[in-house]
Amino acid sequence: MGEIFTHTLRVRYSECDQQGVVFNGHYLFFYDVALTEMWRELIGDPKRMVEDGYDLVVAEARIRFREGARFDQMLEVRMPVAHVGVTSLVVRPEFRVGGRLLADGEVRHVFIDPAGTGKREMPPQVRAVLEGLHAVSGG
Repeated sequence: MGEIFTHTLRVRYSECDQQGVVFNGHYLFFYDVALTEMWRELIGDPKRMVEDGYDLVVAEARIRFREGARFDQMLEVRMPVAHVGVTSLVVRPEFRVGGRLLADGEVRHVFIDPAGTGKREMPPQVRAVLEGLHAVSGG
């Protein structure tokens, strides 16, 4: 397969704190944007998930900060897939500027039934794509 999915975005002024660095809470927002774009590019329109009877929710998130991104920098969010389970997915995002690692972490997702009936097994077509990504990520 190809490389690890990466989404690049420009840091906006409003995302920075009084010290001029990205406020830490925005990293999970950046992650969510990257996950949505990864889904759109590799699996399909994210709105189709609910129409097809499944959704993806965050069960746990952890971010480790090393250095802050700053206004107008191009932030790369790499999305290596670390685990593909029966009902779960783990991604270990890396936030980089110019190749420098600024932050990394781990986000565990669970597939659910949007009708509110609990966990749901990952659809086979989604599993096939995610397992391919997991192999690329070295898992």
